[in-house]
Amino acid sequence: MTRLFIDADACPVKDEAERVATRLGVRMLLVSNGGIRPSQNPLVESVFVAAGPDEADKWIADACGPGDVVVTGDIPLAAKCVAAGAWVVKHDGQELTATNIGMVLASRDLMADLRAADPFRQGGGKAFSKADRSRFLDVLDRILRRP
Repeated sequence: MTRLFIDADACPVKDEAERVATRLGVRMLLVSNGGIRPSQNPLVESVFVAAGPDEADKWIADACGPGDVVVTGDIPLAAKCVAAGAWVVKHDGQELTATNIGMVLASRDLMADLRAADPFRQGGGKAFSKADRSRFLDVLDRILRRP
């Protein structure tokens, strides 16, 4: 049975994911280290992990497996989940797979190195848009309907 894991601490699409999961009858796990209001939805479970860096990521990486879907913007976590056989979707609707995760991880590492080498090169990401939200909904719906 497919489960939907949400890396919930900074996820801008929790409500959208819950709507899709509810419509399709998929169990959803909101994983965070606190500060997330539990949902009244019986399909949504809040999982609170210990405070500390990457504790939610570790929990998700250990718990997910083949057929599960993970929503995260954390590329190293995405790589672990893909390796475990899960499908991964970023908040903007980009699907991360065994085919593209290596390139995405390399790009992330390159950008981190560039930012470290030039203290004036910070940020640079684009703002989250309505188009990103819409793309996310379409991709998540399509992935959760896969056999």
